[in-house]
Amino acid sequence: MISNCQPGFHAINVIDDLGLSSEEAAAIKLKMSLHAEIMRIVEKKKLGSRQLEKILDQPQPRISELLNGKISKMSAEKLAGYLSRLGVEIKISARKAA
Repeated sequence: MISNCQPGFHAINVIDDLGLSSEEAAAIKLKMSLHAEIMRIVEKKKLGSRQLEKILDQPQPRISELLNGKISKMSAEKLAGYLSRLGVEIKISARKAA
């Protein structure tokens, strides 16, 4: 399960050490990056859970999971949709793996 990380904790780097396939690791990193951006917007706009329920059109339990970093059951598409509803345009960049 992917969970919320403390500031300064580099969870993305830890993913590489879990023995996952490169495809699995990439999918998890994508979801974590999308979640981090959602949380940045939520903090910047000082949005509460009730406001998020309305903006994201999701019930309170889903908002609670999102705010607590419980994104293992959420798809990257769902997280990208949340960003869209928050007014964020998503641009994806890629680079050659090390």
